[in-house]
Amino acid sequence: MKALTLLLSGICISLAASGTAAYQFNVIAENLDFPWSIAFLPDGDLLVTELGGNLRRVSLDGEVGDPIAGVPKVYRLSQGGLFDVLLHPQYARNQTLYLSFAHGQPDDNATRVVRAKLVGSELLDAQDIFTVTPTKNTPVHYGGRMRFLPDGHLLLTTGDGFDFREAAQDTLSLLGKTIRIADDGTIPDGNPFRDAHGYPSPIWTFGHRNPQGLAVTADGTVYLHEHGPRGGDETNVLKRGANYGWPAITWGIDYNGAYVSPFQTADGMEQPLTYWVPSIGPSGLAIYEGERFPEWQGDLFVGALVDTEVRRLDMEDGQVIGETKLFTEELAGRRVRDVRTHDGYLYIVTDGPNGQIIRIEP
Repeated sequence: MKALTLLLSGICISLAASGTAAYQFNVIAENLDFPWSIAFLPDGDLLVTELGGNLRRVSLDGEVGDPIAGVPKVYRLSQGGLFDVLLHPQYARNQTLYLSFAHGQPDDNATRVVRAKLVGSELLDAQDIFTVTPTKNTPVHYGGRMRFLPDGHLLLTTGDGFDFREAAQDTLSLLGKTIRIADDGTIPDGNPFRDAHGYPSPIWTFGHRNPQGLAVTADGTVYLHEHGPRGGDETNVLKRGANYGWPAITWGIDYNGAYVSPFQTADGMEQPLTYWVPSIGPSGLAIYEGERFPEWQGDLFVGALVDTEVRRLDMEDGQVIGETKLFTEELAGRRVRDVRTHDGYLYIVTDGPNGQIIRIEP
């Protein structure tokens, strides 16, 4: 049985096929300029980043506020700009949040993280706490997703810079990695590598291409997805010190049709939970642990930039046992940039000059 879709007063209501969740498709904010990420404030409002460098507050009734003052200058070109916004686990007490963004200039740019306090409509006490090295001269493949672990440490994804893909296998470079740091940017005990001088390194895992999805379960399991070239997009479970293969192994091929590598597997390199050929353009990742949609409990939700939809990965015992395309009709032609869960709802952020924030409700 196919889904039945109705449009009533601007709310798209979909009655899902038998055996799946019925939902309402509620647009809560629109006319955003290339939105990239959202965060949920304790009072129910949202924060949204726009790639051009604006951080905005969205009220409960969907009113989009003026840009918040004090956001650092971003390097805006191609894929570069303002990326993730993340609240400190103790935000209600310390008002601290984190922004990731492209910093620098055409010949010398990198992913950077800033910590600041949100007071009213202004960021105060902004501090640069982490910058990826080495810098690069390409405006693409920044990574830029952040999440806190249950122990209070911060994870950050970094891309390979496109022209520097071999650096993803080099544990002296921070390109193509996930980074684990303390909430003030210092390097904690327990990281698996050391730098060229013998000091602890911020690297947690390596062998990544351009990871733009990161989700952490209540028990601390970390899921990550990343873009492949032509095919080979991956979803992985992160393990301390593990090598995820790029570019030594991949299920994709280069954009010109040539092999990146003739190998899909190798000893000492992790295999993905699932991968996509052809590419779906994964961006945004959420794990559903709410109660409003019991059919989705424990499942992963992946935004698809290329396919303009959301993929639900049916998870059982840590494995993907099925995959479902969701919201294909409602999102037709709208690239999905971020997927989040909050208070049992699923949130979707669409890309582009007229971006939207959409809440999926029972």
